[in-house]
Amino acid sequence: MTMRTMTALRFETYGPPSSLMLRDLPVPEPRPGEALVEVHASAINPSDVKTVAGLFGATLPRVPGRDFAGIVVAGDGRPGMEVWGSGAGFGVSRDGAHARYVVVPSNWLSEKPAHLSMEQAAAVGVPYLAAWSALVQAGNLQAGETVLITGALGAVGRAATQIAHWKAAKVIGADISEGASDADVLIDTRDKDLAAMVKALTDGRGADLVLDTVGGPMFEPSLKSLSLDGRQVAITSVGTRRVSFDLADFYHNRQRLIGVDTAKLTGAEIAAVMTALRPGFEQGHLRPATIRTWSLPQAVAAYEAVASGDRSAKHVLLPAPA
Repeated sequence: MTMRTMTALRFETYGPPSSLMLRDLPVPEPRPGEALVEVHASAINPSDVKTVAGLFGATLPRVPGRDFAGIVVAGDGRPGMEVWGSGAGFGVSRDGAHARYVVVPSNWLSEKPAHLSMEQAAAVGVPYLAAWSALVQAGNLQAGETVLITGALGAVGRAATQIAHWKAAKVIGADISEGASDADVLIDTRDKDLAAMVKALTDGRGADLVLDTVGGPMFEPSLKSLSLDGRQVAITSVGTRRVSFDLADFYHNRQRLIGVDTAKLTGAEIAAVMTALRPGFEQGHLRPATIRTWSLPQAVAAYEAVASGDRSAKHVLLPAPA
């Protein structure tokens, strides 16, 4: 019997995007409790670039790619079911979705919104997982609250802005560049004092919740922007891992600092978040990102675009032939 093979993107050493190569690999066989998904689209996230670079200690060789949209074709799952999601450990401890097929436990499956294309659905995963985990689960965002989102023009920032509005919160966005944003107000932090602006916009009270998608130099200004009893959620730190702040101000204001790492979510937890996000897209509260698609043979160029910080579109690989 001839072994079925598939085209996959793989890295066998850590390094830049040029470390990636196309390989013909055996189609994975689902075990009991698992489903085989034909991957129709798979987004490239900055974390995928970092995985290839070795920042997360991936076991080698490894197929990268956390996010996917596709169709269940075999195993324990409804054949023909269109699914979307993000895999726990994908690209690090198990092969990811930058391949024609991927195997996942059946309780990791979440049905994608019918009106989203595969490309649109594949681009939802990581950014919306981070935003939902930070705002809804960790930050306990409530209707009527004001949330400050740093890095508001990035993928997570845009997702968080939509989710916050869906939950009837006001959004103050902040970024180091200008651009279209759904935030109620967008502050250019290159020439504005963030804390002073936020206090002015909230009658001196400050934000109830901060989602800091930047960290590093933005950490302390974000903390100073908080209200009494305010909460700040940290998900990354650009430039430096160490930050400083006035501890006395922190405890006098009864503030809370919360860390979120979506890489620690289980596959079932990820599927639950994707299922919670579905009505937001179906009802029009959440909108898919602008997409740029690439074939697998173009993967290195696509990774380089993400590595360069190109935010003009969400970059999505199309592993399955049209």
